[in-house]
This record gives sequence, C-alpha cells and structure tokens, in this order.
Amino acid sequence: MTTQVLDDLKEEDEEEEEDEEGCVNPTEVKMSQIVMPCHCNHRQELSVGQLLKWMDSTACLSAERHAGSLCVTASMDDIHFEHTISVGQVVNIRAKVNRAFNTSMEVGIHVSCEDLFSDRHWRVCHSYATFVTQRTNTGQKVTLRPVAPQTQREHVEYSVAAERRRVRMLHSDIVKELLSSGSVEQADSSAVCSGTAAEKTRVESVELVLPPHANHQVNTFGGQIMAWMVNVATIAARPSRLCQAHPTLRAIDMFTFRGPSQVGDRLLLRAIVNNAFKNSLEVGVRAEAYQEEGPNRHINSAFMTFEVLDDSGKPCTLPRIRPEPLEGERRFQEATARKKIRLDRKYIISRKQSEVPLSVPWDPRNQVYLSYNNVSALKMLAARKNWRLSTEKDKVRLYTLEQKSMLSFRVEAEVDVPAHRAFCLLADLSNRTSWDMHYKKCELIHGVDDDDFIYRVVTPSVRQAAGGSPTSTNPGEGVLQDFILLASRRKPCGHGDPYVIALRSVSLATHPPFEGYNRGEVLCAGFTILETNNNMSLISYYNQASPEVLPYISTDIAGLSSSFYHTFCSCSQYLSRNGQLPASEEVTGNYGAANTSLLSEVVHSTPL
Repeated sequence: MTTQVLDDLKEEDEEEEEDEEGCVNPTEVKMSQIVMPCHCNHRQELSVGQLLKWMDSTACLSAERHAGSLCVTASMDDIHFEHTISVGQVVNIRAKVNRAFNTSMEVGIHVSCEDLFSDRHWRVCHSYATFVTQRTNTGQKVTLRPVAPQTQREHVEYSVAAERRRVRMLHSDIVKELLSSGSVEQADSSAVCSGTAAEKTRVESVELVLPPHANHQVNTFGGQIMAWMVNVATIAARPSRLCQAHPTLRAIDMFTFRGPSQVGDRLLLRAIVNNAFKNSLEVGVRAEAYQEEGPNRHINSAFMTFEVLDDSGKPCTLPRIRPEPLEGERRFQEATARKKIRLDRKYIISRKQSEVPLSVPWDPRNQVYLSYNNVSALKMLAARKNWRLSTEKDKVRLYTLEQKSMLSFRVEAEVDVPAHRAFCLLADLSNRTSWDMHYKKCELIHGVDDDDFIYRVVTPSVRQAAGGSPTSTNPGEGVLQDFILLASRRKPCGHGDPYVIALRSVSLATHPPFEGYNRGEVLCAGFTILETNNNMSLISYYNQASPEVLPYISTDIAGLSSSFYHTFCSCSQYLSRNGQLPASEEVTGNYGAANTSLLSEVVHSTPL
C-alpha cells in the first residue's frame, strides 16, 4: 500500500477511536480469534472462507442484538482484502448495525489484524452486510426499531447507508444496462480465440449439509455457504488450469442469498473462470440446494477476483480465456462490465481535493456510483464534527471546518417553509433570477434520470481588486466562469433524514472548456434541508474547498463582509414568498445548480 493510503487509514482509525471514546454502541459485537493451522491454507495464511465465517457470525450477532429476534444474511457487499493473515496472528472483528429500515438492516463489519509479538495493527477489510428478520410463528414480519446514532462516525454511516442500499438494489441492473448500451469494449477476437478454453476451468462440488453446518436457526450457516463457494472458486482458478502458481483471492463482488437451505440439503456448487484480464481473473460461483427429490433451488451467486503472484509477490501476466458459445460469451462480457464498474468506482472514490482536475468524466457506466459518491460525500461533510461558528447575523450563521489542506464552510438558517416545499423551490430554477443577483445562466445538458441531472452553470467572474482583495466583477466585466455540474437530489429515507441537493463537477466530452470562460470545479457542495418544528426548515449550504478559496471568503470569516448573509437572505425571502403556494411535491427536472449564487462567490476557480 502507498504511504498516502496508509496515512489515510491511520487518520481514519485515530478519528474513530477518538469519536467512540466513552460511547458504547448497544449493537456492537466484537470477536477476536487467534489463527491456528487448521484455519489456514497450504501457505499457512488464513483461509478467506474461514474469515467469512467469522465475519458472518459477528454480523449476525449484532443484527440479532438490535432486532431482538432471529436474523438471516440477505447479502454481503463487495469485499476487498488488503492484506493476508498468517498463523499465530490475531483477527479482530467488529460489527454494528448502521441503520435499520423496515424489516432489513445494514451491518458494518471491520476486520483488523494484530501481531502479538511486534505489537503491530493493520486493517484487513471492511464490508457491509444486509440482514433480514425471520418471520414470527404466525408468519408476520418483524418491524425493526430505528437505530439511534451517537457518534459522528455513526451519523455518517447512518446517513450514507440509504445511498448504499440504493446502489445495492441497482447493482445487477447496472451490468445489464452496460451490456445493452454497448458501453463495454469488445475483446480482441484473435487473442480470445487462442486463449485457454473456459470449459477447462469448470468445477462442480456437492456438499451435504450436516448439523455442524447449521446455525442456531437450523438453517445452513451463511458463512459456511460462502466458505464452500470460495473453495470451489479457488479450485477453478488453481495453477494447473492457467499458470504455475497458486491463486490469491483479492476481492468478492457480492454475495446475494436468494433463499434458505436446511440440514439435509445437498448443495451443488459450480464455479468457472468467466474472464481473465492481464493480471487478474474473475471466477463466477453458483450455489444450488436440493433434496433427494425435487428441483434445484438457486440460493446464492458471487463473483470473485483472483490474482496469481510470482515469487516476489507481484501479479503474473495471465493467459486469455476462450469462452464457450452463448452462456460463456454472456459471462465473459458481464465480467468485463463488472471490472469496468470496479475501476470507475475506484477512480471516483480516489479523487482528492488536491488533484487537478477535480472533475470525473461522466458516462452511463459510472453514473450510479458517481451519483452515490456525490450524495454520500455531502452527507459525510455535513456529519463532520468540529465545525466552528465564524460569523452570525440575524440568525444566519457561517461555520468553518479546517482539515489538513482543505477548508470547508457551512451557511445555515431556519426558514418558515415546510421542508418538502423548500426542497421543491430550491430544485426549481425557473424563478432563480428573481432572487439571485449572481445567477446568470443555467443550461440543462442532460436529464440522466429522475434524481440526477447535469448542468452547465455560468456565474460572474471573480478578479483581484486593487490591494489584492478578491471582488466580483460588475456585469459585463472580466471573464465569466462556468461549471459542468452533476446535481443529485434525494428525498429523506426515514425520519430525521434531510432532503439533499448535492453538486460536484464532472467533465463531458461534448462540453470542453469554452473560449472566453474560466472553467470552475467543485468537489463537494450542496444543500441539506431538514424539517424542524412547526413546519419550518433548517437549510444548510456546504462547500468543501482547497486553501486557494480562502481569499474569496476571508472577509466573511473575519466579519468584515456579509455577502453570504445577503445572498442567504434573498434565498430565504424567495422561499417565504412562495412557500405556501400550491405545488407538486415531486421535484421537476430543473433544479440542478440550486446553489450557484453561493458557488459564484466562494468556489475555487481553476482556469483550464
């Protein structure tokens, strides 16, 4: 791992320890296991299947502690294994419920390792599992009570859990859409034809479910099923099939349980290499349960990514795979789509404030994850602690937050307008010029779906005045700024959730920087609207900016200027004037750059 990544993980762990000091989460369950030879593979490293058993057990105990009833695993999200674990080392697993919905809940699982002799600690993996409650004896579903987050991190996980749930439900549809839209590049046919036949990697195994494989509900233990699936996947990727070295499991795309299995079932496990890339290969695994008589029941599927390492620990170059006709070709293309999704998601998440450009290229294959990152980034920024009140005027407050090289600020005030109405009004740009003196133009480029839109926003330029202080130019003076923004909106997922309008810069090949404009960029900005008492709304605007933006807002922070106050007051008056007018609660498409007035004053502009 790079030094930067290690520093980020260290900072994250330190923040978590500080955040949780003195706080006890009632759903948290901890498990510690010393790794014995019986838990390991031939290289004396902890078997991933055994680790999944421990993770599933810990998460299930956490889910049942919150639900007060029996729970079963519905799915386990993508897992990336950052390190291996050796014999004699200790595995520490922590699990706690992040959020409960109606009858399902998300459990966060954190796995770390420690060496008792060197006193070193490191993170192994982090994942999210979804659990559902068992029905009662009368067939009724158990309705879960809400989770009450206490710490800053718990508030973040609680808020972002709704976004993860949304992506989880769309995951399979994303792959299908990529394939149907032709967004997946076709492989070199000559290289594929000369590759190893995928059929040679096929593995089938049958396991009889015995009482030791069952959980306390007499169903097949989900962790055991996952362990069996890892086993057959490893055999499918074994060295004699592709190259002369042992495969190492690096990531699991997702485990999805489609139905239960009981003691006495036979589990038919099928695995095959779907596709081999330069340094990795994907193995698809399918688990079916059956009795002595009766049809097979599809109970689980997963996709696992393996690497083959040489003696120096570097990934080997792998031979290509030649898929079998029809079904094999489908699996081959779907594996390519999943790899593109992983790379796009990694690229989106890895963008840092210090990088130039900040924008991520937008295309249909990364739209869902880009939208998720957009909303979750704003929610995480809103949940940060240590906001400091800088200036207050007539109950309009300006807060700042400094983190390393980043400066973030928040402007908020309460308005006498219902939250849903304020959301509709801020999302509608049709009357924007009536209250926003800085708003010049907003062009809808693309209506992605009901919740995401891409806009080109034009704002006044900002120049250096005499003496070096930044000021907005008069209309017609200077070079205008424009922004290509992805605007993502979300309604509350539950009580206590805010309405969200999140913004971040994206780049489009059809809209390169225009001559005569400075292209501005935004990493994280937007509004949250929270319903308060008596049909009032707490409206907060956030912006995360690099140190270069400090001169643009330094006079406000120092109390020498109140431009933020005047802009926010104009917005508040607009909402109050129109807050009681009849309107549909469904937001129309023209909402995208709902915070451009503030954007035009304070956001960092990067000439391109």
